[in-house]
Amino acid sequence: METVDTLDARLKQVRLVVLDVDGTLTDGAIWYGDGPEMQRFDVRDGYALARLKGAGIRHVWITGRGCAATERRAFELGVASLVQHVGSKRDALEKVQGRMGFAPEQTLAMGDDLPDLGLFELAGVRACPADAAHEVRAKSDLVAGRPGGHGAVREVLERLLRAQSSWPSDGARP
Repeated sequence: METVDTLDARLKQVRLVVLDVDGTLTDGAIWYGDGPEMQRFDVRDGYALARLKGAGIRHVWITGRGCAATERRAFELGVASLVQHVGSKRDALEKVQGRMGFAPEQTLAMGDDLPDLGLFELAGVRACPADAAHEVRAKSDLVAGRPGGHGAVREVLERLLRAQSSWPSDGARP
């Protein structure tokens, strides 16, 4: 079993956070009606993502799906790169890392289902929400106590930023 100090050492190297969208940033539900597709995002996750920028950490979203709601939220949060409609998340991450100049050991990947295991292949730290598939939880270094779309990303990013001494202790805004 890995010690907290060993995990903290790996977290201190992270300069790139890559996130799955459906089931990680959202609860995985897709709402259809007469208008465009809707998704629910958690504001606590958004706060933690905004804190990354101040810490000099880039964040990327890679998703097999995609919609206008995802694009809008990514824009609001200043996502460095939004990669949608991908077949292989591993291949997509490899291209992003090459383009941005990040190595796997500088990457934290978070996902909830089997397609996200491809992200884990190129990440020094792997994380997932509490309700992730068993296979994903088994390969994760960090398993959030919260489910996807309900603050799981916040929990993991707070752990990352605390390891890097970049999480505010006074509740300061980003």
